[in-house]
Amino acid sequence: MSDGTGRRPSDATGYWKANIRTIVGCLIVWALVSFGFAILLRPILSVIPIGGTDLGFWFAQQGSILVFLVLIFFYAWRMNKIDREYGVEED
Repeated sequence: MSDGTGRRPSDATGYWKANIRTIVGCLIVWALVSFGFAILLRPILSVIPIGGTDLGFWFAQQGSILVFLVLIFFYAWRMNKIDREYGVEED
């Protein structure tokens, strides 16, 4: 139900569900990149060359860091959006 401003009324349960969903999604991407691509799937990714080395090594040394930076910006953007949806944003 909207209050006429396009915002949902404050709903703590919905807010935290959206927050936890965002955190879990970020953690899944983090685990996939740091453990999956860099360690578990490294033998499979070693046949794909990138920048003079293989993709598994690249993820372990540089790619995971870049993905983590993207995750930080994504999390900040997504939390700002969720805050606006639930009317708890800062001015």
